[in-house]
Amino acid sequence: MNTDIWMKKFLAIIGSALMGTMLATAAYAAKETVTAEVEFAVPVSISPVNQLQFGILDVGFADTESITIAPDGGVSGDLGRITGGVQAAANLLITATATVTVSILVDNIIEAGVGYTLGTFMCNYDGAVGDTACDGAGYTDSGVGGTATLLIGATLAGTAAGASVGSFDGSFDVTVLYQ
Repeated sequence: MNTDIWMKKFLAIIGSALMGTMLATAAYAAKETVTAEVEFAVPVSISPVNQLQFGILDVGFADTESITIAPDGGVSGDLGRITGGVQAAANLLITATATVTVSILVDNIIEAGVGYTLGTFMCNYDGAVGDTACDGAGYTDSGVGGTATLLIGATLAGTAAGASVGSFDGSFDVTVLYQ
């Protein structure tokens, strides 16, 4: 009989120890359900409407002179060097998912002629108030998306080499991507 009592006590002690271990483990555990979110966006597309145009300039365009075309089409600088042609900002139609933030960058600027540099690019996206520098680090516009107009202006500056007679088409890349 003594063995039965000891066996019952032994099982009670072991059971209590196991129960205590299980309760102790449960006190250090936690569970949380996490939501996985995803948003699908339409691919960004860029459609040129109008190229950046400086018009016809006098070949005497000097290294101290410049012509600036603003995104709104305004022309400033040494206007006496303009002899004709059209002066206009570049106009691009951007299509992106509405309400998604986009980043706009102008880079890979290539001057195709001698005697000038092309730089100081300014952009206006979807009729924003004020123009923003968009070369170098570019700029971010939050949540316009949909279909919007991107207007790009720049400055054409003379160099010490002096301009040469001819028609030259420089170029630059415009990158629009989601943030």
